Amino acid sequence: MSGAQLERIAPGEVVAVAAVCANGVIGADGDQPWSHPDDFARFKALTRGHVMVMGRKTYDAIGRALPGRHTIVLTRDRDWRPHGKGAETVRTVADLPAALELAGRDWPEAGIAVLGGGQIYRLAMPVTTRLEITEVEAELPGDTTFPAIDPDQWAETARTAADGFSWVTYRRR
Repeated sequence: MSGAQLERIAPGEVVAVAAVCANGVIGADGDQPWSHPDDFARFKALTRGHVMVMGRKTYDAIGRALPGRHTIVLTRDRDWRPHGKGAETVRTVADLPAALELAGRDWPEAGIAVLGGGQIYRLAMPVTTRLEITEVEAELPGDTTFPAIDPDQWAETARTAADGFSWVTYRRR
């Protein structure tokens, strides 16, 4: 499905939220290679009340549905079932268009937060309207990367520096 077709399905603002190392790494062996308590608090604030769209591996890494949010998991594995606390509230779909349609139908007032992994970010990039990126100064090893942020398509609109990382907001041009 083309970016234009996805845009017609997307119900409103779509925000990608990610912690990205200096070398583009966002994941290592099914987990995040980096974490910080202040960044986790920011993540909670950015996603509370939103529909979270993520891949199966990202859900498995989190291990449960997060309170105060709606969860849609993209998976092609028809046998996979959500697990952990709140699993009964998790919805599964086979692709991004189905996730966008479900979010718009069942939670039309909620924004959409895309949480990864790498394939999901790449699929959602054509309809993503805002990036909330934690830029980690370290180059950590990993096997999953965030797509390159093209300065012709994205404008940095806010930056807050911290010790070893920065919170950066980008808006689509």
